[in-house]
Amino acid sequence: MADTLPDHLSLDPSSPFYDEDLLRRGVGIRFNGQEKTNVEEYSVSEGWIRVMAGRSRDRRGNPMTIKLKGVVEPYFQKPAQSVDDAGPASEG
Repeated sequence: MADTLPDHLSLDPSSPFYDEDLLRRGVGIRFNGQEKTNVEEYSVSEGWIRVMAGRSRDRRGNPMTIKLKGVVEPYFQKPAQSVDDAGPASEG
């Protein structure tokens, strides 16, 4: 697994920017120098994040989001695991 994050990442499984392996590892976002925990999607090159807009839902039941523009800094919350850290292999 690479130690670099993609330019664009989404939490929505139907999005082409969704990556389950990266999300399982944990991705944190600093936006304009502040830690954000409610980010649904981000783009570093375009300088925006999408966050939930309260409890509002669209007609399909998905959370309504708003786009905020600024400096986006993604980072991994957990270090990468090597193959040796996966646990003992069963012998037989």
